[in-house]
Amino acid sequence: MNDDRSHSSLLVPPSTQDRMQGVLSAKVVLVMYGDYQCPRSADVYKLIKAIKRELSAAFREDYLCLIFRHFPQAQIHSHAQRAAQAAEAAAAQGQFWSMHDTLFAHQQKLENGYLIEYANNLGLDIPQFLKELSKQVHVDRINEDIEGGIQSGVTTTPALFINGIRYTGHWNTTELMAAMIAASH
Repeated sequence: MNDDRSHSSLLVPPSTQDRMQGVLSAKVVLVMYGDYQCPRSADVYKLIKAIKRELSAAFREDYLCLIFRHFPQAQIHSHAQRAAQAAEAAAAQGQFWSMHDTLFAHQQKLENGYLIEYANNLGLDIPQFLKELSKQVHVDRINEDIEGGIQSGVTTTPALFINGIRYTGHWNTTELMAAMIAASH
């Protein structure tokens, strides 16, 4: 296999198993590998949210499908893995994106006590949430995301794939939006 290609394409195609906002049939399917404790992941997610709003307004609601996959870099971010588990425990109660947004908004506060506070604020069933965290129920799913990321050449976060192709431009609204619009044609 040509090594160059292995790092530029998404080898695990988007599916209904993914955490997504939008529909898989969207013109642009954006897959983001992120880490809740990584400041650049948070910044890029903010960019994407703003772009998604603009594209939805300019084109239509289902123009962009955003998929988030976990890529906690446990060796540098001690709380990232646990935060990813909290997001998945929230997902089990239908609150993935609310927890996801909360974790990125409060990156400095990802210790267990805070995770419980966030779950409580979202109205989650706390005993259930705690049980899933302590039993590490969602670890396999997170590891699958990591594994798929590694197969697609992801080594650090954030990593973005637009319609299956790795985005290598600058992390700014103009370039990222232009890349999305170009990919949609």
